[in-house]
Amino acid sequence: MDIQLNQVKMSDGKVVEEKADKKFVEDFNPQKKKPKRNKYAFACAILASMTSILLGYDIGVMSGAAIYIKRDLKVTDVQIEILLGIINLYSLIGSGLAGRTSDAIGRRYTIVLAGAIFFAGAILMGFSPNYSFLMFGRFVAGIGIGYALMIAPVYTAEVSPASSRGFLTSFPEVFINGGILLGYISNYAFSKLTLKLGWRMMLGIGAVPSVLLAVGVLAMPESPRWLVMRGRLGDAIIVLNKTSDSKEEAQLRLAEIKEAAGIPESCNDDVVEVPKQNTGEGVWKQLFLYPTPAIRHIVIAALGIHFFQQASGVDAVVLYSPTIFEKAGITNDTDKLLATVAVGFTKMIFILVATFMLDRVGRRPLLLSSVGGMVFSLLTLATSLTIIDQSDKKLTWAVGLSIATVLSYVATFSIGAGPITWVYSSEIFPLRLRAQGCAMGVVVNRVTSGVISMTFLSLTKGITIGGAFFLYGGIAIAGLIFFYFMLPETRGKTLEEMEGSFGKFKVKYDNNKEHGNGTDHVQLGTNVRT
Repeated sequence: MDIQLNQVKMSDGKVVEEKADKKFVEDFNPQKKKPKRNKYAFACAILASMTSILLGYDIGVMSGAAIYIKRDLKVTDVQIEILLGIINLYSLIGSGLAGRTSDAIGRRYTIVLAGAIFFAGAILMGFSPNYSFLMFGRFVAGIGIGYALMIAPVYTAEVSPASSRGFLTSFPEVFINGGILLGYISNYAFSKLTLKLGWRMMLGIGAVPSVLLAVGVLAMPESPRWLVMRGRLGDAIIVLNKTSDSKEEAQLRLAEIKEAAGIPESCNDDVVEVPKQNTGEGVWKQLFLYPTPAIRHIVIAALGIHFFQQASGVDAVVLYSPTIFEKAGITNDTDKLLATVAVGFTKMIFILVATFMLDRVGRRPLLLSSVGGMVFSLLTLATSLTIIDQSDKKLTWAVGLSIATVLSYVATFSIGAGPITWVYSSEIFPLRLRAQGCAMGVVVNRVTSGVISMTFLSLTKGITIGGAFFLYGGIAIAGLIFFYFMLPETRGKTLEEMEGSFGKFKVKYDNNKEHGNGTDHVQLGTNVRT
């Protein structure tokens, strides 16, 4: 009823409510009508998502650089584990600051800040004379990565129209995979240099993407939702007109953002006073201390999807691909790096496929099928590596199966769990909680990734490499169960409608007259709209 009445008011015509509702569905539901891609929103999403190249490149390049760092600096496996994984914990500082920073100075300038910090870190790593200095460079770069991880999906979600939000919000994951591939190629290209120069060139060249980012961000507009939070309605509607599929949708998005920000519907001046400035005060209380049933469900869903994405071992595969291939029987450095490049290409291809499927297939079915494929790949990889480990002779079929399952694992991850985690967590939080909520998700993501990265080599020594992947497979099964019961579909809904999808579970019964439509709702508390 609220949607119908709002439509009548905004159209300024005497249209019956039934027709108003029909117009709304046809105009804004991508299942009914598929408008052309908004080129301006597309360009904004690309520029913002370039920040994710920073993380991707660091992950990819360290997988190969670690081989030469260990030889040059004479460090142990534990020191290598810490070197590779610690950047995830360092990034928590950036992620913790990013929510409040982006609310204070805007999404756009937060992206600039992320690029500048990573640039400094890459230069420091490239000129590292010893292990301690290298760790300091990792610390600086980690802060920049933390900023980039939080701000890219938030900005992209806020400028995207509902019809293509899944497509555009998956761009950060696309660029992470692009960065990983560039890192792998960099490993192979600079591996021919001398031992002391090669790995330093691999790390130092990472400063280039951050320079390109700083230049590109000058062409980006500010997020319309941040502009509304600052009372700049005139600037916001200009951006909304450019990033929406129609003028009517732009007005609808503006009305919804105004309502979420507490601005009266009658306020239409270019600059208005916002009743409650959203700078982060009270947000954590709403998230954890006094959440509504819907917010509680959103928090559980967001933290859960980030945890299971990383706990299933993806960073172990991506960071330690050369080690895995060595355990499988490939001993030559060049062959290991080439096989790792194949991992990067596979991830990149399947993430591109996923971007075109998110708004067609939906988040939920794509995620569930993706995790199912990950479970199968992990258990098969664990079995093949265990057979190789216990065999006295080289088993060519097992080596081939190990390589194939590594590729199938990263493929199934990239087509669902990889991009959907960032899309889903960035779109489910209401406006007043979005920046801090997304930052919180990044914290869980990076902590889990850090634990996996800093324990993999030790874990393989303790329970064998096959045992490690059996463990990751078990975690992926738990994630599949969690996703099935806790994550509702969000495709085609505006960001301001999202909260109504949470706070309840759907329990399906047999379709018969006794149960009506065969669905009942189990509330997660009281005062939830049904």
